[in-house]
Amino acid sequence: MSDSNRVADLWPAPHATRPVDATVALPGSKSLTNRALVLAAVADGPGTVRRALRSRDTELMAAALTALGAEVDTAGDDWKVTPGPWHGGATVDCGLAGTVMRFVPPVAALADGPVIFDGDPHARTRPMHEVLRGLRGLGVGIDDDDRGTLPFTVLGSGSVKGGVVTIDASASSQFISALLLAGARYDEGVDVRHDGKPVPSLPHIDMTVDQLRLRGVEVDDSDANRWVVQPGPVRAVDVTVEPDLSNAAPFLAAALVTGGRVTVRDWPRATTQAGDALREILTLMGADVELSDEGLTVRGPGTIHGLDFDLHDVGELTPTVAALCALADGPSHLHGVAHIRGHETDRLDALATEINGLGGHVTETEDGLTIRPASMTGGRFRTYADHRMAHAGAVLGLLVEGVLVEDVGTTAKTFPGFAEAWAGLF
Repeated sequence: MSDSNRVADLWPAPHATRPVDATVALPGSKSLTNRALVLAAVADGPGTVRRALRSRDTELMAAALTALGAEVDTAGDDWKVTPGPWHGGATVDCGLAGTVMRFVPPVAALADGPVIFDGDPHARTRPMHEVLRGLRGLGVGIDDDDRGTLPFTVLGSGSVKGGVVTIDASASSQFISALLLAGARYDEGVDVRHDGKPVPSLPHIDMTVDQLRLRGVEVDDSDANRWVVQPGPVRAVDVTVEPDLSNAAPFLAAALVTGGRVTVRDWPRATTQAGDALREILTLMGADVELSDEGLTVRGPGTIHGLDFDLHDVGELTPTVAALCALADGPSHLHGVAHIRGHETDRLDALATEINGLGGHVTETEDGLTIRPASMTGGRFRTYADHRMAHAGAVLGLLVEGVLVEDVGTTAKTFPGFAEAWAGLF
């Protein structure tokens, strides 16, 4: 790539010169959209996913399910899904989407032939071993040359016996969700047991269980580290996708950073989304947070307090929270997130590297970051093809003049048009 092209990839993050005062409408949740698409595809009739998020990850999911035999009409805002007979001989492009590379193989096991999975170069470093081990434990043939990563082939035989399987899901809650989503279609259902360090991001498993129950699937999660899905039909339903609350993080952070006000519309009163933890986190950092019929409103006092917080269950919020901590008036300690080293990039290393590159003071710990106040200056902020890193760079740019975010377009993974929406705050 030429120097001129590299410069063109740099986005000057808007620098706030006044308090923000804005109301924001966010696109739908990626996590809910992709779970809804999978469950609609294995249901006993057509269903509609209303207000589906249109992004790279969700379009990859729609394409994957279509390749296996479903019909997914993505022409409008509401996506109609018609289940079809699962067939092999397909190739699935996972891109960099963890939900595609992990949720679709258990469905592909129901196909009548081999299904090849591959993705972006960095996707080949993301952990898949426990999903593949789980499928093998349920009697599914897998050809991965013992790599435990992409590329691999699921050797579908038309049905899966199912039953009891034990895996270590300490690297990702998606390993559990993946087996649960298709489990009702297995002859004996699935009885998934976790053996290892605590499972991260438990709200995402709660989301999976809620979505299964919404469709009439019987799920027993009463025992810690065990989830039992009974075999049976998956009822076809029409669902409306909530806004993506994790995508709200940089916008709500803008209120805190600038001493302004931001309202995110349609914030649910009850939700399993990890982003709902922003209400507690931003309050601890000094914001005034109010949930009303209009949405969630955050008002910032103009100062940001340091934070000591366990983000284990809400690790996807770490990049934006770390950016806020870098702008705080005291030290912060973020912990419980060793697992995010296996996300789109090693997020702990990336955050430390990029914030320190602007003059920040970040130290990696075994399971998190220690962040101390420092005087920062502008410069290049790399994103590593990670949408949440781009959010962090945007937040830092509010107070640090001259931040140039590399490849802000990576935000299209979950929020097409992010840069335009962000610029519209000012």
